[in-house]
Amino acid sequence: MTPDPKITEELITEHGLTKNEYATLKGILGRDPSYTELGIFSVMWSEHCSYKSSKKWLKTLPTSGPQVIQGPGENAGVVDIGEGQAAVFKIESHNHPSYIEPYQGAATGVGGILRDIFTMGARPIANLNALRFGAPDHPKTRHLLAGVVSGIGGYGNCIGVPTVGGEIDFHSSYNGNILVNAMTVGLADQKKIFYSAAAGIGNSVVYVGSKTGRDGIHGATMASAEFSDDAQEKRPTVQVGDPFTEKLLLEACLELMSTDAIVAIQDMGAAGLTSSSVEMASKGAVGIELDLDNVPAREKGMSSYELMLSESQERMLMVIKPNSETMASEIFEKWELDFAVIGSINDTGRLLIRKDGKVHANIPVAPLVENAPEYDRQWEVTKPEARIDPTKLIAPKDINKALTTLISCPDMASKHWVWEQYDHMVMADTIVGPGSDAALVRIHGSERGLAVVTDCTPRYCKAGPEEGGKQAVAEAWRNITATGARPLALTNNLNFGNPERPEIMGQLVDCISGIGDAARALDFPVVSGNVSLYNETNGEAILPTPVIGGLGLLKDIRNQAYLAFQQSNEKIILIGETFGWLGQSLYLREIENREEGAPPPVDLSMERRNGDFVRKLIESEEVNVCHDVSDGGLLVAIAEMSIASSIGAKLTPPKINIPLFSWAFGEDQARYIITVNNAEHILNLAHEADVPAEVIGTTGGSTLTLGSAASISVVDLRNCHRHWLEHYMQGK
Repeated sequence: MTPDPKITEELITEHGLTKNEYATLKGILGRDPSYTELGIFSVMWSEHCSYKSSKKWLKTLPTSGPQVIQGPGENAGVVDIGEGQAAVFKIESHNHPSYIEPYQGAATGVGGILRDIFTMGARPIANLNALRFGAPDHPKTRHLLAGVVSGIGGYGNCIGVPTVGGEIDFHSSYNGNILVNAMTVGLADQKKIFYSAAAGIGNSVVYVGSKTGRDGIHGATMASAEFSDDAQEKRPTVQVGDPFTEKLLLEACLELMSTDAIVAIQDMGAAGLTSSSVEMASKGAVGIELDLDNVPAREKGMSSYELMLSESQERMLMVIKPNSETMASEIFEKWELDFAVIGSINDTGRLLIRKDGKVHANIPVAPLVENAPEYDRQWEVTKPEARIDPTKLIAPKDINKALTTLISCPDMASKHWVWEQYDHMVMADTIVGPGSDAALVRIHGSERGLAVVTDCTPRYCKAGPEEGGKQAVAEAWRNITATGARPLALTNNLNFGNPERPEIMGQLVDCISGIGDAARALDFPVVSGNVSLYNETNGEAILPTPVIGGLGLLKDIRNQAYLAFQQSNEKIILIGETFGWLGQSLYLREIENREEGAPPPVDLSMERRNGDFVRKLIESEEVNVCHDVSDGGLLVAIAEMSIASSIGAKLTPPKINIPLFSWAFGEDQARYIITVNNAEHILNLAHEADVPAEVIGTTGGSTLTLGSAASISVVDLRNCHRHWLEHYMQGK
């Protein structure tokens, strides 16, 4: 076995530790560290594991509410959905690995978030994702998109959990650093939620799952640094996944969870055996001793450093009750998985690592966790952009062409090429799959459902981070509301560039502020999440991308609202006010080739009032068609409803003091489109609720017309909308 290297300044720097951090490390130990100890500190104090740049601000987010059973701090968030059941959900990033090796990076991202869910005792019922790729004409984009989609489908399909929704956007800021955010939702019995705090002096520490190899070593550290031109040299830090083994691990864990043997359980995710053992000991305020000679290894001669830092997939660490080892081992052997007692819990408060009869690490747990760096980094407010005055823009000569350009642009075009690679019907409980405002999944054996969605508009967040943060939350809330479900809680994935740059740190601070304001105003608390920083290459940062994963409850899936028009001769009503806001709009970008202007302001009281009104209409069965208005504005939203139904619409825009094209394509917030038979009744209800509402047209026919300004067949709309992505992937 190769001897451990000498601890040098260069080695310390390679491990991502600053001089001050290393001095703190030495103070904790009272001596120089061993090589294994250096590795343990480096991963535990990495940005990926310690949140050292963001935790000051994350503490400001609202995380509680009567529906919240478990907020941030565990493997996933847990909310009460009634009838003794709980929804368990979280979103996490696998950005850097997916850029380096797209298939395995995306696949293991799915595998990791699945483990976070069933670690809590929940059976996963739905996967979602939020993906960002570079410009379509960038030479790597097609390859990265193909690999990521294949990896997501390959893992999710094999394990038998439906992928029911998500989003895909393209922008040149992601050319050198794509984003792959994976979300999973699970169902659990409220009385059988499992946590990670170790307890019980003398209890066994048990390793289960796959064997440990050398893949993924320094994955957490790699994910905490920006890229340079040598990104492909980091391929050995990318984990390799096996969904078939994960399926066995899922079933074995849930079987053991049906007994009373488990005291604590933790997924071996980022930083592997190190993070799982440290977190369990820290949360339980106990010591933990590990004998690495007992760790199942698939490669010979692995050092203590490698065993502790490996991020091999499909592994769990457990603390189990006395005298339950035989029963537990029989379960895992039945599922053809490794089971090994590798240590025990004690009252020393220390992490003690032995191998080959020698002590390789002896670290006090509390200081390792509590003295982890927490930075109040310098930050600066993003300079506000001026509002775009629509009256100063030249009206398009052809609104038909403007509409078809928007619905066929990379961000808005149909993503069926992607969805068709995902099994979104496995488990037979998917009611609404990809392509709607939010996915809807039946709570098995009942008529209740969970509405789930991922949302973010990065261009808003770049121009106005606080408004962009608000809007991401509000749009997720609106999309859930548009199904008829009541939004319960959210998870977030905060993807930003280098926080050591004040302008990037300012984006993070202000986006978190906006998320917090919106979550409070909408009673939509943050129960879990992930922060991914240093998403940039050679100093070029991504657009700030704080993805929101939302979850809501629909009491009766038979009373859902549909995005598609359901019949002809219904009145089309617009809920919410229209000012023709074009700043940072898709219209401005795709038609005017300009990415500028202030993003649309988000009036949270109006969001709440309009959304609650719409949900009440759906609950009372007065409305069964609803779609929120977002990217591309009003005309794009109606086009989507026509495309989904093959039913046209005749629009008569109201008398307004703004240009017609800004009415059609402006991205004002807090708006919904509904269709009804008795418009007068709905308008009276809206007036009583102080909600803006107006009739803007009628469903029917085979064309979409906008007064005398535009008329296009629904067939032509569908053809424009459907084919961009598949043609792009074919190289056309």
